Amino acid sequence: MNMKRMRGRHHRSGGSNGGSVRQQNGQIPLNRNHVFDSNGPDLRIRGTAQQLFEKYLQLGRDASGSGDRVMAEAYFQHAEHYFRILNAMTQAAQQNQQERQERHVRQRPMAVTDGDEAAEDGGEEATVEKNRPGSDSELAPVEA
Repeated sequence: MNMKRMRGRHHRSGGSNGGSVRQQNGQIPLNRNHVFDSNGPDLRIRGTAQQLFEKYLQLGRDASGSGDRVMAEAYFQHAEHYFRILNAMTQAAQQNQQERQERHVRQRPMAVTDGDEAAEDGGEEATVEKNRPGSDSELAPVEA
């Protein structure tokens, strides 16, 4: 293999995170569209966590129906694994949504508070202006 070709800026080895998609804690980011390669008890399946959960659940039901309790239990254990992954993804999504809402709420009162103070200041000035002698609000309407 030619070493000069590997020295381009688009190679994946090296870098701060090793060029992988893993987060700093070593885990793969939880994404509903992430595709898993699953090595089941007797076959290899590829798909999202939802797809793998449904597939192993169906394989477990089929094995149970045919009387193979050991294989059914193995499939159900694999289904449970992907069920737990789905729950972790759901919890992470809810936590991210809650954090976004909290950040939005924290940023919003500052803007509302500034606007309220300006409105209060403007309101006080309008009241002072209204009560000032010779202001337009004290002029009597002219009748013809």
